Order: sequence, then C-alpha cells, then structure tokens
Amino acid sequence: MAPTEQTPTTTPAPSACDTERAGARTAAQRALDGIAAFFTLLTERPISLYAAAVLRIGYGLLYLAFLVREFPHRDEIWGPGSPWTPTLARQLFEQTGWGSILTLSDSRAYFEVCYALGVVTCALFMLGWRTRAVSVLFAVVVASFHARAILMTDGGDNLMLLMAVYLVFTACGRRWSLDARRTRLHKAAGRQVRLSPGAGGELRRHLRDARLTVVTVLHNCGMFVIAAQVCFLYGSAGLYKVQGDTWGNGTALHYVLNLHLFQPWPALSHMVDDHDVLIAVACYLTVLLQVAFPFVLFGRLKYPVLCMMLGMHVGIAVLMGLPLFSAAMIVADAVFLPDRFYRSLGRLWQRAVHGTGTGEGGAPPRPEAGLVPAQPGPAG
Repeated sequence: MAPTEQTPTTTPAPSACDTERAGARTAAQRALDGIAAFFTLLTERPISLYAAAVLRIGYGLLYLAFLVREFPHRDEIWGPGSPWTPTLARQLFEQTGWGSILTLSDSRAYFEVCYALGVVTCALFMLGWRTRAVSVLFAVVVASFHARAILMTDGGDNLMLLMAVYLVFTACGRRWSLDARRTRLHKAAGRQVRLSPGAGGELRRHLRDARLTVVTVLHNCGMFVIAAQVCFLYGSAGLYKVQGDTWGNGTALHYVLNLHLFQPWPALSHMVDDHDVLIAVACYLTVLLQVAFPFVLFGRLKYPVLCMMLGMHVGIAVLMGLPLFSAAMIVADAVFLPDRFYRSLGRLWQRAVHGTGTGEGGAPPRPEAGLVPAQPGPAG
C-alpha cells in the first residue's frame, strides 16, 4: 500500500490592514498604560518629599534672615513711619487688589506685634511645626510684607512670594521637620489610630483614604507647578536676553559690572571686568544655560547644568550684591534634585555627627536586613 502524501497546510500571511490594526491596538494600550501609571503616581505616592522640605527650610530661613536683617529699619520700610504711608498703601490696594495685614491699623504697637509674629512664623515654618497651618500663615506674612512695600521689592521677593503660596499645597512637613519627628516618635511608641469595626469605622476609613488621596494630589500638583515656574523663569529670561544686542555681542556683563548701584566691591568688579574674553564667554554661557534649562531636566545633563547655575547665582550674589535673589534661585533649583540625593546627604550627615562605624548615639550599628541570623549551637 503506497503511503499517502500529506499536503502541508500554510497559514495566510497577515494583511497590511491587520498589521496596522495590531499596531494601533498596541499603541493605544501603551497610551492607556501610561495614563494609568501617571494617575497612580499622581494619586498614590507623594513625590519629592525631601525637595519640598528643602524648599520649606530654605525659604523659611531666607525670610527669617531678611526680617532680622531689616529689624533696625523696619519702621522706615513697613511701619507707620515709612514715607510710603499706610494710607498710600491702602489707596494702591484699591487699584491693584493687593492686601496686607500691616495696613489694618496705623498703631505702632500693632505693627510691632505683627513684625514679631512674622519672625516667629518664619522660624516655625522653617522648623516644620504644625506645617499645614503654619504654611498658610507664612504665605500671609510674605504677601503682607511684600504688598506693604511693593515699590521696594525685587525679583527675589517676587519668587519667594510665589513659592510661599505654592508650598501651602505641598506636604513640605513630612521630612526634616518637627512634625516628622513627632510622627516617628508616635509610631515608635505604638500610638496608631485603630478604627473600630462596623459602619462607622468603614466610613472613617474611607474618609481617611480620601483625605490622603487629596493631600497626595495637591502635593504632587504643587511640586509640578513649582518646577514649571522655575523652568518658565529661566526660559523666559534666556529668550529675553537673546533679543538684546549687548548679550549678542558679549558685552552685557561689562555694563552690569560698571553700574554703581550694583557694585558692593568696586575693586572686585573692575578686576573681573578687565578680562574681556571671560566676560564674553560668561554672557554666551548664561544665555545658553537659561534657554536650555527646561530641556535638560530629563537626563543626567541636568546635574552639570545645575552646578553651573549654582556658580552663576553665587557670582550674582558676590559681584552684584543681590544675595537674597541669588539664594532664592538656588533654593528653587533644589526642586530638581531627586530624593535619593537628599537621603545620601542625610546619611553623610549622620556619619559626620555620630562618627563612622557607629550608629545613633555612639551605639554599634544594627545588623542589616537580609543577613543570616545567629543560629543556635548544637544541643547537648
């Protein structure tokens, strides 16, 4: 009997339409997965908690130092004895829509009390005590002092006002604060809220989860707005400089260094101004860094750019006598550093304070998780 031949079965090749449909479904699935991941990140995990803490500490300390520095001149700047009287300030508020708690009364005693409360509020905000409520008070203090002498403000004051408002919506007290220390002590003592079973417990649990979600969303959106504000500031400043002829020919810093209003140390300014090539390179590099800043934040190139920005702001503070503006910009740049950077700084600080090879308080370090525990010896 002759063997029967088997004809091989061939599957039809997919048509071009089927390939396009599969590619479209894959692209749509990737887009949906990306949206789901973004929504999960937005609602479930607060980002950049250490960066928010750095912003809180930085701006609280800066405004505290600002108020303390101007304490001898407080009456001439914000008080009843200022040439810009409270009456003139209130007339301006009617046109601009601003407001200030300093103009609610012309009494000198009231002004002194407001000034003292402003200093205390800055200190408490910097330390992170009851941060959720104190952040609102800090924003009111900054806005009130800013509006009271609005004709004497500069870019640093404007930036700190914006950041004070943005920080109200962030969870900036969860790290490196008295609030974080209190929470840590409560957890160590076993003080955790236990919800009773039943309908009431379920309701409170849902309300707690909803509150955590709202806080997380507000924090993440606030940090995004802060980052976007800094990018917009640098980008707009760089594009504005591009339009100027002095920045194009590399002579802008020459004119800046010869302004008597911005010469805290004239000899130093003249010494730097003698180097023409250095001045031209600094001009072009400043424009390049500011224009490119928003585009280098998603790679490792951002770290050298941030270092160069730090050097630029230090130069502005020293050569132009604008330490408050430079410090405000340096603190704002800290929002782009990841949390792992700040955690490594914390570990270095602990090693420097407690000594290498010892744990907190000089005690030997605890065994790390994952090590094989000590085994009992043989019986008998």
